[in-house]
Amino acid sequence: MDRPRLLPPARPTGTTSPGMTRRSVLGLGAAAASGLLLPGCSRGRADEPAPSEAAVFATGNQNGVYNQFGTALSALVSEVTGMELKPIVTNGSVENLTMVASGKADLGFSTSDSALAAYEGTGAFSTGRGLRFTALARLYDNYVHVVVPMASRAKELMDLNPDGSDPKRRKMVVSVGPKNSGTQIIADLILDTAGVDVTRVNMSLEASVKALQPVGNASRGAIDAFIWSGGVPTVPIAELQKTVGFRLLNIGKVAETIALQRFGGFLVSAIPPSQYGLAGSVPTLAVPNYLIAKPNLSDSWAWWTVNTLFRRQNDLIPKHPEAGALDPRSAIATMPVPLHPAAERWYRQNHI
Repeated sequence: MDRPRLLPPARPTGTTSPGMTRRSVLGLGAAAASGLLLPGCSRGRADEPAPSEAAVFATGNQNGVYNQFGTALSALVSEVTGMELKPIVTNGSVENLTMVASGKADLGFSTSDSALAAYEGTGAFSTGRGLRFTALARLYDNYVHVVVPMASRAKELMDLNPDGSDPKRRKMVVSVGPKNSGTQIIADLILDTAGVDVTRVNMSLEASVKALQPVGNASRGAIDAFIWSGGVPTVPIAELQKTVGFRLLNIGKVAETIALQRFGGFLVSAIPPSQYGLAGSVPTLAVPNYLIAKPNLSDSWAWWTVNTLFRRQNDLIPKHPEAGALDPRSAIATMPVPLHPAAERWYRQNHI
């Protein structure tokens, strides 16, 4: 009795319609995908065996994009394979890389800069030899959010420096993300490159959002700003518009400096105003995300995860809009982290 297997899409007959692209063929929607899974002992035409044991997926902070995206993908992969892929909450990239490389997690998310540092044994991973892991795909890009409440005097990044008119010259308190997280690495890099003098504290996303809001009769929250690296929209940040309101600071200049000086997949980009109800787009630093795997991950888990990622893409989009950015043509760009052999085979089978 074989486990369920996913049929490849039927070969199109005749001429492909003008609106049918390679991406739309690979990213089958829910209606098409529902007919691809054969129950019971039917094998179908896919020759890839289903996984034989459960696996763990290291996602990210509770309610962050990593966690939302990973939870949705885990549910689909579990449904397709008949074997549980369990998502767990983590502090993000650095913890995920350590867990995956040590085998404590089978899959995980990481920003490309953290993955590069881990693989080469530099930066936060310079205390020992580089970690070993593989990649299944490059996913969507993270955007750096520098968030201040609407009432803040800060209009740009340098305004976070002590106010010269303040005799006490109080330093602003800025959350730079959880300790040893990918967000902290990027936040420290931005503040150091720009030469911004603030008091840095480590907080999770949800704690940062809460601390930004005044309590009772207070005129300000426990922190003055927070920096977050994540997909858009990041829901807890978006929810701030219903309370104190917020602005995102323009960090375009420092983003250009970092992108020019440092390799690691950094990009100069902008957060569209529609994502958070902003007055205009906000220049920022973007960094790609990788889906990583432990070195000895079974071919079955690797192949089925990649297969589900792209063939059930339209089922992922309602869970989080970032799934709409998935493209198998760019997914193979995970250098210098090597693709898992089974993932590479999937891309070849699908002519990527």
